[in-house]
Amino acid sequence: MRKPNLASLAHANAKNAKVLVPAKDLATLEAELAEIEDSLAENLEDTVLRLSDYLAAVDMVIKQTFDHRVWVKAEIRNLSSKGGHYYFELAEKDDDGKVVASCRGNLWRFKAARVLAKFERATGIVLDRDLTVLLKVSAGFHAQYGFSLTIEDIDPSYTLGDLARQYAEMVDRLTGEGLLHLNQQLPSPFDIEHVVVIAPEKAAGLGDFQADADRLARTGACHFHYHHATFQGNHAPMEIRQAIVSAQQDFYATYQRLPDLLVIIRGGGAVGDLAYLNDYELAALVAEQSVPVWVGIGHERDKVILDEVAHTSFDTPSKVIAAITAHLAQVVAQVLNYQAQIKQAAQRQLKTAEQQTTRQLNRVQSQTIGRLTALQKDSHFAWRSIEQSAQRQITQAARVAKESFEQTQSAAYQQVARTRDNSTDYQKTVIQNAQQQVLQAQRDSQHLRDMILLQQPTRVLQQGYAMLTNETGKQVLTSSTQLSVDQSVNIILKDGKATARISHVENAAIETISTDNVSNQANITI
Repeated sequence: MRKPNLASLAHANAKNAKVLVPAKDLATLEAELAEIEDSLAENLEDTVLRLSDYLAAVDMVIKQTFDHRVWVKAEIRNLSSKGGHYYFELAEKDDDGKVVASCRGNLWRFKAARVLAKFERATGIVLDRDLTVLLKVSAGFHAQYGFSLTIEDIDPSYTLGDLARQYAEMVDRLTGEGLLHLNQQLPSPFDIEHVVVIAPEKAAGLGDFQADADRLARTGACHFHYHHATFQGNHAPMEIRQAIVSAQQDFYATYQRLPDLLVIIRGGGAVGDLAYLNDYELAALVAEQSVPVWVGIGHERDKVILDEVAHTSFDTPSKVIAAITAHLAQVVAQVLNYQAQIKQAAQRQLKTAEQQTTRQLNRVQSQTIGRLTALQKDSHFAWRSIEQSAQRQITQAARVAKESFEQTQSAAYQQVARTRDNSTDYQKTVIQNAQQQVLQAQRDSQHLRDMILLQQPTRVLQQGYAMLTNETGKQVLTSSTQLSVDQSVNIILKDGKATARISHVENAAIETISTDNVSNQANITI
């Protein structure tokens, strides 16, 4: 079963869609109901009925009034099946999404297989909740189970038109918010080293993808990180969103950066399950990813909104892994090409450098030989100049040395002569000074001799002086402090000596030294 291209449904829908008109005019129905109500009011005003009788009357009224089939537009809020029968919960919502009407619907087994097969064959999707459908129904009432609609048929063209409308509105919204081509504006990764893969667990498409991915992983060229989510059912978009968010968070927590590529693949599922992937929140999340998103939903002719917002879209998961392999091979080829170009450029530069070095070396050698020749000539000339200058300097130095020697010799002779003259004069002066000093010494010694003779004790004694000594005569007494009472002393006179005893000693300060006034007195008894 194939899902038709939703973009081509406008013409087909306009051609095949049924015109929704009531079987009777509403005014006519209201009038009939008013007459029945007035009649019942007159007949049953004072009547007490059992509940079953009253509900049987309601059933009769409904059957008589709504004994025909009509086309009703409703949204399937819930759908279940049991024993081949299908039980619907139908509703109508206003523009704000608020339920304004609801009831039960039944599709019985003897019609269910034909109706559902026709619907799935025409739309390519399985009838499920949240779909807006056009139902051919008849009203029914049961005393025990209440009011319900019996579904006779389902118009698939209306559902296709509604899906196409929802798809177009989703594309317009994404375009208006700048999200439709947002992820496509990201540059393709240069090197795909880490790939985060979102896929249904144990899906056939995942197995094909993983077989080739494992070969790449074994070579170390690329690493794949798998996260699983359900891709069918009404809860599929939410699970896929959660898987994308948790995969990005886990990868960043491990590697402290974002992956190089995010891959969303399906494959092996029913075509009708594609409708679950037409979800605005999921499409917006994919469009806002900071890394390129590659999708491989698994059907060549049918597209979903993820194909519109993804960076790159592929028909199958196998083509996604083939594109990754081709990209890595292209990168390797580019690297090898760049390596060859770098090698060739390096060889050209080395060859050019070698040629330049050879030319520079030849130029340096030529210049060096020329400079060495010039330096050799200059050195010979400089050597001759130095030799001649040295000879001139030696000759001049010899002449100067000779003149200096002669001058020094003449000055030495003159100095010697002057020194000889000065020494003779100095000798005479020394002799004269020595003779004068000798004469003066003779005069001084004679004077001292005279003084000594004048001070001789015998001469002093002859002048009337006496000299005291101690009793032994060995010490001359010259001070009163050397005397004591009853001390025996010797008095030496010019013509003899006498012994005396000291009877009194009086000590007094000496004011004037004279021969007539003596302040130190002693009484001496002889």
